[in-house]
Amino acid sequence: MAHPAAAGPREDDHVPLDIRSAPAPRYGTAALSDLLPAALAGHGVPGAPATGLGLTSADRTCVFLVDGLGWELLKAHPDEAPFLTSLLGTSLAGTGDPLTAGFPATTATSLASVGTGLPPGAHGLAGYTVAIPGENQLMNQLRWQPWTDPHAWQPYPTVFQLADAAGIETCQVSSPAFEQTPLTRIALSGGTFHGRLTGDERMDLAADRLACADRTLVYTYYSELDGNGHRYGVDSDAWRGQLMMVDRLAQRLAEQLPPRSVLYVTADHGMIDIPAEKRIDFDEDWELAAGVALLGGEARARHVYAVPGAAADVHAVWSEVLGEQMWVATREQAIEAGWFGPHVDERVYERIGDVVAVASDEIAVIASRREPGESSMVGLHGSLAPAEQLVPLLEVRS
Repeated sequence: MAHPAAAGPREDDHVPLDIRSAPAPRYGTAALSDLLPAALAGHGVPGAPATGLGLTSADRTCVFLVDGLGWELLKAHPDEAPFLTSLLGTSLAGTGDPLTAGFPATTATSLASVGTGLPPGAHGLAGYTVAIPGENQLMNQLRWQPWTDPHAWQPYPTVFQLADAAGIETCQVSSPAFEQTPLTRIALSGGTFHGRLTGDERMDLAADRLACADRTLVYTYYSELDGNGHRYGVDSDAWRGQLMMVDRLAQRLAEQLPPRSVLYVTADHGMIDIPAEKRIDFDEDWELAAGVALLGGEARARHVYAVPGAAADVHAVWSEVLGEQMWVATREQAIEAGWFGPHVDERVYERIGDVVAVASDEIAVIASRREPGESSMVGLHGSLAPAEQLVPLLEVRS
């Protein structure tokens, strides 16, 4: 098959993208993992991760996380989101800058970063699917399949648990379906969980719980924007309709804030539509599949696990075929570049692919047989590219 990177005349001096040109997440200063530690810094919560993200403290803090609300998408749709657009100048305490999601820019990884206050190299949810060390199989960290002991997989306490232990009234307000999931248990638990079906119910209850004590921490979540982006694309009327809903929900919550409180609106990742002609099907490509034991990650951020002894060859082939449109790194290069944070725990090391391939351009590596559902998605995310990596941090104070 013809590769997008190889279509048309090829230059003799083909040079892959320099790994150092990839925009690494701003862990420690302006990443999702810094949000809750920064919000609670003024409370002196014991054991909370250190961060250089400066936020003005408040007695009552609410985080509203909108799945899929990328910074660039929000800026491109002021008519659909007038309230949120009016808050753009409040990002990062008035600097007008976004946060970085962390790598990969995907829901399981980002929610773990938010909830633990740690980068992926520490909490260990390093991709949509990653290899289980010592086993020749992938684990889906969003669906938690196959079953793995959650607290062995992610052993650190959540910031919610630390806040609750410090006497801060703490809760999560989300869909009832998420209450008992392993991801909630190891990333978003601490205090009490309140399940509500509709967005309106969640906003009203979040405001109520925010006012229930002198010091409170409330987290609430909305996923439908991301779902419409995957199904119909971010250039669809269905996606725009959901953005209008998100804008209304954020305003509903903001208008109910009790005294001495702050609301932060953020997201776990952005999204980009990738047309069919820009997709490479790994399951139909013998060249990319040679020497590969497992294909992990997702279409815009691949963990590639080689058969024993083939890692160097796999890296060379992926670099040759895709290196002009993807940052193709060895595991050691990706770690050294800081993609997963300043440090990678030993238990996490082999969850990272022997090769890590990250889209910098309009490209996706799908797997039509291995991942039929994911391969049919219109909107995709995961990479270090700004459309997926940058997320808002919008502030409203009572």
